[in-house]
Amino acid sequence: MIGDTDGDAGHARDDTDGGNGDDSDSTDAFGDLLAFVEDELSFATSHYNDSYLDRRVSSRMRRTQSETYDTYFETLRNDPDEQEALLEALSINVTGFFRNPDVWSGIRVVLRRLSANNRTIRVWSAACADGREPYSLSMLACDDPDIDESKVAILGTDISSPALETARTGVYEESRTVNLDDQLSFLDDYTRYVDVDGRTYRIGDDVKQNVRFQRHDLINDEPKSGFDLVVCRNLFIYIDNAYKESMLETIARSLRPEGYLVIGKAETIPPNLQSSFVVRKARLRIYQREATKTDVRRFNWRSNSNLES
Repeated sequence: MIGDTDGDAGHARDDTDGGNGDDSDSTDAFGDLLAFVEDELSFATSHYNDSYLDRRVSSRMRRTQSETYDTYFETLRNDPDEQEALLEALSINVTGFFRNPDVWSGIRVVLRRLSANNRTIRVWSAACADGREPYSLSMLACDDPDIDESKVAILGTDISSPALETARTGVYEESRTVNLDDQLSFLDDYTRYVDVDGRTYRIGDDVKQNVRFQRHDLINDEPKSGFDLVVCRNLFIYIDNAYKESMLETIARSLRPEGYLVIGKAETIPPNLQSSFVVRKARLRIYQREATKTDVRRFNWRSNSNLES
């Protein structure tokens, strides 16, 4: 899942933004709109923070020149193209290659350890947006002599079909606000894996062959299984605490015993949650599932400040 920057730039819901006058009327109209999106368009709005949802809806209201939630709701109900546009806006599409380099140094250590101990390394990049994260994982495996890239199989999933189409092509355009050269400079020589033509960056075939993409909704779909590493970064900050537990359970059930989980640096696990994970590097949000038969529905987080190499 990872909308464009315009989608995140919307204003919080208030009298002036929605133009709905009375607060209670505005709240009712916004609630009716979200109920329609959840019930008719099958996007689980109830799992997301209201402030996040309102920023994305407000962005579409500006695009459609709708002054009130009621006006926009009427447009949404009668326009299948707008329904698709809103669903795309609600996807979380803020991403990059090797985002937070210190985290990627930690992921390197994890992949090295898995390479030394496993015959195969199955990696799931959940909510991968347009594919830059799974391709970063593949490039890292190809680049590091202590990681056997032939063992590595990476699955990238997202709820957004357009984002996955971009991911499968593996072609990215640099812009005034996105410096791809800077993002890729985590590697000593990224041109071994990426063909650069002006502002166009094409992922090489050697990198792409270890990666496949599939649509998957962490909220509504069944868990995957048998993964050694799950990377799910910068999704939980948009999710209400009440729903994080079920999503973490989905991830836990997708990991093998002693498998690793990496979440976003700005994300936190609600204090009332317990899990079958040990903290391996708290600052980098790297965790490891314990090798026990404990039911993954029981959560029992224990701390360990050092990531083992």
